[in-house]
Amino acid sequence: MEITDVKVSPVNDDERLKAFVTITIDNCFIIKDLKVINGTKGLFVAMPSRKRKDGSYKDIAHPLNSETRRMLEERVLGEYEKEISKGIVGPGEGL
Repeated sequence: MEITDVKVSPVNDDERLKAFVTITIDNCFIIKDLKVINGTKGLFVAMPSRKRKDGSYKDIAHPLNSETRRMLEERVLGEYEKEISKGIVGPGEGL
């Protein structure tokens, strides 16, 4: 499996949520709504999830092993760092 594309959409108005991410796997499978989150131990990637009737959240797509999770997280966080280093000005921010 290879992550062939990563699209990062930074979020400027939230303390914990830093970006929404879409990845493409092997040029043929897209996963949307991954999130870059600023947690207590630093940045991490949260998988797409759905709110359940009891108010909890359940992942709807996720890696099946730690090696795949590590690879995905390294790639997504790497692309996130590249995107924010560009110094993109968000809506409502001065030039």
